[in-house]
Amino acid sequence: MNTKKQLEDALKDAIRSSDEVRKRTIRLTLSDIKLAEVDKKRQLSDAEILAIVQKGVKERQDVIEESRRAERPDLVANAEAEIAVLEGFLPDQLTDQELELIVQEVIDELGAKSMQDMGSVMKVLIPRLEGRATGQQASQMARKLLQ
Repeated sequence: MNTKKQLEDALKDAIRSSDEVRKRTIRLTLSDIKLAEVDKKRQLSDAEILAIVQKGVKERQDVIEESRRAERPDLVANAEAEIAVLEGFLPDQLTDQELELIVQEVIDELGAKSMQDMGSVMKVLIPRLEGRATGQQASQMARKLLQ
């Protein structure tokens, strides 16, 4: 079952069970997906939908940082609850060792030798991760291995 269908089914369940946090979070995510589909004038692939879900997690992590600085524990708790909902739709995240193996494999494949090859490494690497690691994590690992 694709991610969009899972989100739609989860929304129905959240509405039935009156789970406000889950309902609100999934509705916002489905709205983001619909907006992207309208912009691109086509259905999104599962990888693109996972990227939108991951972006939602990142946005909420940013909210947590800002809320902590502003000493707003209520906003922190809300964002953490929303992250928990969204992470349920993401595949299991890669460990550092698994990510390092994948990055090294791409570097070896392309024959990358220095930071100048970073762009080509990332271009091949990101589709292979399929939502199992963030772009930032992949970038940090690629930098570490290329230096």
